[in-house]
Amino acid sequence: MSKKVVVGMSGGVDSSVAAWLLKEQGYDVIGVTMQIWQDEDTEVQEAEGGCCGLSAVDDARRVAMELGIPYYVMNFKQEFKCRVMDYFAREYLEGRTPNPCIACNRYVKWESLLQRSLAIGADCIATGHYARIAEMENGRFALQTSVTAAKDQTYALYNLTQEQLSRTLMPVGNYHKDEVRQMAQKLGLPVASKPDSQEICFIPDHDHASFIEQYTGEVCRPGNFVDQQGNVIGRHKGITHYTVGQRKGLNLAMGHPVFVTALRPETNEVVIGDSQDVFTEIVRCKDLNWMAADGLHGKTMGVKAKIRYNHSGAMCTIRETADGLVECRFDEPVRAAAPGQAVVFYEDGYVVGGGTII
Repeated sequence: MSKKVVVGMSGGVDSSVAAWLLKEQGYDVIGVTMQIWQDEDTEVQEAEGGCCGLSAVDDARRVAMELGIPYYVMNFKQEFKCRVMDYFAREYLEGRTPNPCIACNRYVKWESLLQRSLAIGADCIATGHYARIAEMENGRFALQTSVTAAKDQTYALYNLTQEQLSRTLMPVGNYHKDEVRQMAQKLGLPVASKPDSQEICFIPDHDHASFIEQYTGEVCRPGNFVDQQGNVIGRHKGITHYTVGQRKGLNLAMGHPVFVTALRPETNEVVIGDSQDVFTEIVRCKDLNWMAADGLHGKTMGVKAKIRYNHSGAMCTIRETADGLVECRFDEPVRAAAPGQAVVFYEDGYVVGGGTII
């Protein structure tokens, strides 16, 4: 009897080809689109598209019909609101820079979808992410980087649990993007040339600060820009407008380029410094999730670490500290390690683990 797999179909080319590949491999495939968009008007949802809008549902349904697989839309609006949107707004208000895709992957696309899929008799779930899953010699499951470094999505998936990984398939991780598009074109899938979704799906205009004000009802108060010594050097629009490492939009006439080096929500201050002030050799993180390794157990480990999604990675040594955190000491200083973002550790192309930068 063939294994039953629920494929999360976003209406894009990657998840569409993932569904076809699994059907070709003999799986009993069911397509599901996760309805996570809130109760905005139809025009906004249609225009946004991406992985959330009504157009995503239309495209995924058309692909499912083309492939001859059952297709359903499952409502995950409440989970998305609590786990992603609430978290996103709270983090910004507290002076951190969140990564909503990591939260969505861990708690919505996996935890919630996997639970519902198992409840309807599925054996596992699958997605169109550019990553691979491997069972290590120590018996643990870990993400392995995609064959295409430019599209690799392991950074945003570092927080998945062992149970989730053991019940997940990622068939497009073995292919390059152009190969995936070619497969879709040969199959005549209607999404073969559909562009990739970009940025944060619930903020189509990319204006984080306005979204947070509208979403929370909290007006972000202007405050002081201060230098490294605490001297007031100007006024800012509200801390939700800024992130560590930012240079543009500061409107400070300092005679040379300046950058945000820290946010202080308790005093409503944005700290400004020079280029060298944005670099650090030490990054500390909390809320660790381990994959290839089951922890450090008092030892140090040399790894390659990424401090944001588009960071190419840098070599560092990680160790546990007395307060249960992990300290990353980089061989060379890294730029703009923003609190709230993830730091993800790699060894030989496998995700060792990762945590949230503090």
